[in-house]
Amino acid sequence: MVITLVMDKYVGDDGKVTNGTTMTTLRFAKKLMEHGHEVRIVTCTPNTSSNVYVVPEYNMGCFTKITHAQGMALGKPDKEILKKAFEGSDVIHFLMPFMLAREGKRMADEMGIPSTCAFHVQPENITYSLGLKGNKLASNTIYNVFRGYYNKFNHVHCPSNMIANQLHQHGYKAETHVISNGVSSAFVPKEVEKPTEYKDKIVVMMIGRLSNEKRQDLIINAIAESKYKDKIVLVLCGVGPQKDKIDKLAKKKGVKVEFKFLAEKDLVDVCNYADIYVHASDIEIEAIGCIEAFSCGMVPIISDNELSATNQFALTDYNLFKHGNYFDLRDKIEFFIEHDDIKQDLSKKYIEYAKQFALDNCVKELEKVFEKAIEENKSQTM
Repeated sequence: MVITLVMDKYVGDDGKVTNGTTMTTLRFAKKLMEHGHEVRIVTCTPNTSSNVYVVPEYNMGCFTKITHAQGMALGKPDKEILKKAFEGSDVIHFLMPFMLAREGKRMADEMGIPSTCAFHVQPENITYSLGLKGNKLASNTIYNVFRGYYNKFNHVHCPSNMIANQLHQHGYKAETHVISNGVSSAFVPKEVEKPTEYKDKIVVMMIGRLSNEKRQDLIINAIAESKYKDKIVLVLCGVGPQKDKIDKLAKKKGVKVEFKFLAEKDLVDVCNYADIYVHASDIEIEAIGCIEAFSCGMVPIISDNELSATNQFALTDYNLFKHGNYFDLRDKIEFFIEHDDIKQDLSKKYIEYAKQFALDNCVKELEKVFEKAIEENKSQTM
């Protein structure tokens, strides 16, 4: 197949990946090519690769700064570039619901090319970024705005049952396909020596954007209340607009925090020498970072918030904490510090559990969605 992926923010010539959906797109593209497909990318990120078609970035004024802080950018539709990328495509897959995808969908239909899409932008991610945490009216409004776009498709890729259910509850009509975004085969258990500075420390880590909804503040407050506070180092892997705020809170609470933005190889190493993984986010469509961690054998402690799909990965009650409750999170962290035997047993179970999220399997499932869309398009044009 010739598959065109439309993703506003992709990987530039510098190779830096600044958000989870970009990482997902990059991994999908590489794996699809390994499977023998021709893959094209439409993006506004400068990239000189021959299979990448670059449109201008849309200037949203003051909102552009907010978008960039979240590791994102929005593409401005260029009909000539879109047409060039689309011509000869068997299927077009849209990753975002914004203006580039909306115009792209219109053109794909006009050109008679089948298309599918993915739901990666949880409306609550937007409301949290705008300081509207917990505002259901605002998030429902965004669901309604998105619905007009998504209802133009017959097939929507959903990374979790949670978000598929949200779409059904909000009146989305397309067939939803629940397929994990998948984890790279690089994330496996291996012997990694703890860096010297961590030798006598308990390393707690989280992977994710440094943004309001990820709730890194809960981890800091939990550690601050722990009797093991002086032995714990919190490693936060990610970038985002809340870094200074998080750093300020950590210093105020006397919690040792280190910020890291790592290449895959280095992130694998951290996942293998760290002691406990925490995913504190209130809002999450899936959380590949959590899967990456437990694929390496780390035992996670996850928020039980109903709008975070990550709690689907909890194998026991020990792996969940009451959302927003840093005292409960503290207790769960201390439990695993004090019960290494239980932690080691769960580690083995998580390594086995993680195998179902292998990227290769997930991409094969996505290929089936593409094939179904192509066959339906053929039957409609006959």
